[in-house]
Amino acid sequence: MSDVKSCESCTMPIESGQYCGHCAEDNGDLKPFADRFENMIAWSMRQDSSLSRESAEEQTLAFMGKLPAWRNHPDYLARIGKA
Repeated sequence: MSDVKSCESCTMPIESGQYCGHCAEDNGDLKPFADRFENMIAWSMRQDSSLSRESAEEQTLAFMGKLPAWRNHPDYLARIGKA
């Protein structure tokens, strides 16, 4: 039985590599911040239809700031004003 790990970009369970199929390009590289940010916002808003875009962005940035793939990423830091 394989050890299940978490995607370093979104925490989805994965069996190997750093990123899940939603977060990785075909070659295994991390997809661009802007793509993942928009997809995570959309997911949040589907989960809670009462969530405003602004609130979804705030929650997504807070979540991404805890993840290895994003917490020191230049695009994330620029988005939160720390670049």
